[in-house]
Amino acid sequence: MKGYTKPLILIFLVLLADQLVKTWVKTHMYLGQEFNIIGKWFIIHFTENNGMAFGMEFGGEFGKLALSLFRIAAVAGIGYGLNYLIKNKYHRGLILNVALIFSGALGNIIDSVFYGKIYGYESWFHGRVVDMFYFPIAEGHFPTWIPIWGGDEFVFFRPVFNLADAAISVGVILILIFQKNYFKEDVKDEVSINSEIVED
Repeated sequence: MKGYTKPLILIFLVLLADQLVKTWVKTHMYLGQEFNIIGKWFIIHFTENNGMAFGMEFGGEFGKLALSLFRIAAVAGIGYGLNYLIKNKYHRGLILNVALIFSGALGNIIDSVFYGKIYGYESWFHGRVVDMFYFPIAEGHFPTWIPIWGGDEFVFFRPVFNLADAAISVGVILILIFQKNYFKEDVKDEVSINSEIVED
């Protein structure tokens, strides 16, 4: 189990926190209900989506089933990759970030596969993902001179997301930021006649 302890603990903690928050929201709030945590900039807003992260949709009953199956296959692939990284002793930061991505993807799979049946609104694999974190940090209108969106209202950050989405995003962002450290190769000094120290 050497090398597996920290990634497994991280996966467990993220999954536990994600499911606790989702269960609380699902059982204590009604769909569309919201309350402010920090002014108008941090809001708990209960919503559900049938699609991918941050509320993006993948339409239709077949689309929903296909997405759930794709998620399962993707998580299996990420899990295999995580196991490979640990066995081959890759950079610990990379391993923990992949563990974050794995836990986030698994958290949303639980919603998709089980929530419909658990809460009695749909069959297996057709559950809706519970989202709740909303950060409308800035609101306004696009300048009229901007093509297509000129004059339209905008909100930053508009998507409502959950802890699993956040775990995936943080994992991906950290890998992009630190990729040079994670994937650097050890440069070995070339041995040559000139590099040898000749002793009398």
